[in-house]
Amino acid sequence: MTKHTFFITGANSGFGLAIARAALEAGHRVIGTVRSPTARASLLEQLPDIRVVLCDVTEFDRIPAIVAQTEEDHGPIDVLINNAGYGHEGILEESSLEEMRHQFDVNVFGAIAVAKAFLPRFRKRRGGYIVNVTSMGGLITMPGLASYCGSKFALQGISEVMRAEMAPFGVHVIALCPGSFRTDWAGRSMVRTERSIEDYDTLFDPIRAARHEKNGRQLGDPAKLAAAVLQLIASDTPPPQLLLGSDALQLVRDRLSRLEKEIADWEELTLSTDG
Repeated sequence: MTKHTFFITGANSGFGLAIARAALEAGHRVIGTVRSPTARASLLEQLPDIRVVLCDVTEFDRIPAIVAQTEEDHGPIDVLINNAGYGHEGILEESSLEEMRHQFDVNVFGAIAVAKAFLPRFRKRRGGYIVNVTSMGGLITMPGLASYCGSKFALQGISEVMRAEMAPFGVHVIALCPGSFRTDWAGRSMVRTERSIEDYDTLFDPIRAARHEKNGRQLGDPAKLAAAVLQLIASDTPPPQLLLGSDALQLVRDRLSRLEKEIADWEELTLSTDG
């Protein structure tokens, strides 16, 4: 198996930590980013062989220099795992624009800033893998996740364009679309807007309660996701996107079925605008 050098954002928890651990165990070199010295110490305690870089993905202007220094220190990187991100939960009317802006800064613009720092390097080397961690929430939606799903839909679309643009240079761009996994996403990592409008109680209170109840007991195993990522990196023909988890598969299939029906039901009106 070819040995790679990974650059993983948000490597100190969740999918980032699981992928870093699996990659190291498989003999790859791993550089992981964290946002603080405390997180750096914690990550090194868990994975002593990892190289750690301080990087806040929302400090967009600093990212090119961080990437340049990382390659100077550790050599060429050929696998980027754009994992850093978090979830925001809140009814849209109750949530502030500032909350949504920050969600997009981290989940979209942060990921794109990191990718853009690597694109010219991968293009000139005529190879590499970019794995953008989106979500099943980049393909389906749920009440109370407007900011999160909006950010993941954006990253999903941008990943598809990036893939088409980089394919001629031998660079593979993959959108990783996990369902519910046993990470901190629905726990300490999630930002939740306080409830304030009673009209939404019937719709949303049961959803929020169920998410709390299921936290830590989701079907998805992060270690198995990490193993799947290593399989992707070993492939010369990885898919444009990969769903992970039976819940993601079912929910996306249901959405596609509804979409097909909607298209068929309104086809006559759709075609009426030609000419």
